[in-house]
Amino acid sequence: MRLRTLPLATASITMGTLAAGVLGESSRSIFWFALATAISLQILSNLANDYGDFIKGTDNAARLGNQRAMQSGHIAPLQMKMAIALFVGISLVLGVNLLYEASANHWEWVTWLFFIVGLLAIAAALKYTMGKNPYGYSGLGDVFVFLFFGPVAVAGTFILHQQFIWNWSDDWPVILAAVALGLLSTAVLNTNNIRDIANDQASGKITIPVRIGLKNARLYHLTITLTACILMILFTMIVYPVYMLWSALGMVPILLQVKKVMLEEPSPAYNALLKQLSLGILGWVIAYVVVGSFHDLFVISNIIHTYGN
Repeated sequence: MRLRTLPLATASITMGTLAAGVLGESSRSIFWFALATAISLQILSNLANDYGDFIKGTDNAARLGNQRAMQSGHIAPLQMKMAIALFVGISLVLGVNLLYEASANHWEWVTWLFFIVGLLAIAAALKYTMGKNPYGYSGLGDVFVFLFFGPVAVAGTFILHQQFIWNWSDDWPVILAAVALGLLSTAVLNTNNIRDIANDQASGKITIPVRIGLKNARLYHLTITLTACILMILFTMIVYPVYMLWSALGMVPILLQVKKVMLEEPSPAYNALLKQLSLGILGWVIAYVVVGSFHDLFVISNIIHTYGN
């Protein structure tokens, strides 16, 4: 299930929920249903990726990453197919319950639109490396990761909290956060693909690093990560009070990861860099929660002090 990747889904859903709380209204039940749905979809993608890369021979002895379940021989192909089918079902059940919660049990055309987006998310999870012409083998993995971990997860969660209402004049800053989380998630995939550049090229898996080369892949990594950081700071300055800029300290682990990617050659050491970036993204989002909570406690204490006097 690759638990180290799950902070990405958690960060995107949490960011969408935080934005909803600041710019509109947020619902605890929608947050938990959205989080469970996103995590189940990411686990589905990880299982399908394990199956697809093993069947195509990409997961072999030359690979630098952590040993995969099927590659190790601990999981048979039929068992993995059963696990994939199980998480397709789990994702559907959780997703439908999420839509019922957001629509207050009244399905309209926009609810069906979100249902279709959910089906596309399941299809994208499966087609990353499975079947004929998987998009992960033609350099399109970055596009789908950006879309589903950015605009779909962040802006989609925000819209669900608002019961499918979107007001461009007030809600547009959410796009900044959505693009930022999408780019940071893409940087996680790029770290993985830089590590595996030699083996992917030998196996016919044409990722972005294979297509543009190691030097350009590093510049690409630097560009998308710095752009994401700038967008998150702009989002903070637009929608939050100035004290929330303290949360920008959360990007320090992310920038340190970028420095290592720029300097270190692809090796098993990149496994730690993957974990560092994934947890760093979630840590930055949590920093918003922590800084905001301290401010709320400060406001409450002032109110108590005022009324006490």
